[in-house]
Amino acid sequence: MILKASQRSGAKQLGLHLMKTEENEHVEIHEVSGFVSDDLMGAMKEAYALSKGTKCKQFLFSVSLNPPSTESVRVEVFEKACEMIEERLGLKGQPRMIVFHEKEGRRHDHAVWSRIDADTMTAKPLPFFKRTLNAIAKELYLENGWQIPEGFRDSRLRDPRNFTLAEWQQAKRAGLDAREVKATIQECWAMSDNGPAFAKALEERGLFLAQGDRRGHVAVSIEGEVFAIARMVDKKTKEVSARLGDPKELRSVADTVRHIGATVAQRLSRYISEAKRIAVNAMKPLNEQKRVMKEAHKAERQKLDRMQRERLQGEQRERSARVRTGAKGVWDILTGRYFKVRKQNEMEAFFGLQRDRAQRHDLVQSQLKERQGLQSQIAQERERQARQLLGLYRDAAHYRRMTRDEQFDRDGAVRIRLTSRGPELGR
Repeated sequence: MILKASQRSGAKQLGLHLMKTEENEHVEIHEVSGFVSDDLMGAMKEAYALSKGTKCKQFLFSVSLNPPSTESVRVEVFEKACEMIEERLGLKGQPRMIVFHEKEGRRHDHAVWSRIDADTMTAKPLPFFKRTLNAIAKELYLENGWQIPEGFRDSRLRDPRNFTLAEWQQAKRAGLDAREVKATIQECWAMSDNGPAFAKALEERGLFLAQGDRRGHVAVSIEGEVFAIARMVDKKTKEVSARLGDPKELRSVADTVRHIGATVAQRLSRYISEAKRIAVNAMKPLNEQKRVMKEAHKAERQKLDRMQRERLQGEQRERSARVRTGAKGVWDILTGRYFKVRKQNEMEAFFGLQRDRAQRHDLVQSQLKERQGLQSQIAQERERQARQLLGLYRDAAHYRRMTRDEQFDRDGAVRIRLTSRGPELGR
């Protein structure tokens, strides 16, 4: 189970994020404990109000718990993980909130603790919490018999194409798949041993080498999106400069964007736009199917919750009827019958809770399996669209070079030669 955590403020923003249903198909508030309020936003306000009595700015500790997508993980496993986190980090007894999210066939958990100790009005210190969480995560993998990811077992074995949230959002704005962009740049890096070769390899794939603002070497897409080379190939800036040369000898990003606009974008921008429009239309049936499935799953869960509530109320009435009152109740206490009945009621209530949790777990897992089948189709369509867009970018770069070479061949005087200094005129 991958654990990602941060100390933070912004209780209202975090609460709104946890309740967001636009990105998450199902949101379930599992627990709000240690607060006067019994709803999530009310608890967030309490945590903020309590922090005002201290100097602590980052008064919340937020952890996301992400189990393997292929595993059927019961609620008790998430609860045990939260208890381990509390025990190891000294958060035992602190108010907490637990929220489950489901998105694209994956189920994960968010746990949020208030760091403020109400008795001492001080914040609980969390030194080296990332190291502690890493150890807990490995224990959870071993205890539950899950396969430990190679990169999690040894950081040197991590998938070099993993990307950060910022990289994903940046590539998403460009209309490209972030993993495809990163793989493309890494492919160019592997096959090139100097700056000109790397620049040529990038251009063949619709990207242009340039000098970035404070970021050394960057790749610029046809739409003007900028990708830091060092980050994409997981190398230090010095290593990149050693192979590609001084970035100051390249065009600036602004000059590169103008160059692209003058030679490529005007000719092929309408084709790229058309490809994106087709991609959106192709996703509409799948998105509609996803919407219908989401509503059906939601209705099934509501029906189960209603049936379980009604059954629980009936069982509670039955257990209450066993406890006699008045003189008979006193006699039951004297004879010991009352304690036997109470024990029986407690056992039935416990097993009833386990039964209800098992039923809900089975329903959720069956729905997740169905949703994962649809997600597989969506992922295939997204990959196909990404390949098509990257193909258009490669075509654009190829057409730019053909047009450039044809123009100067016709003049019979000069040819443009791409060097580390950018375009250079030579006879």
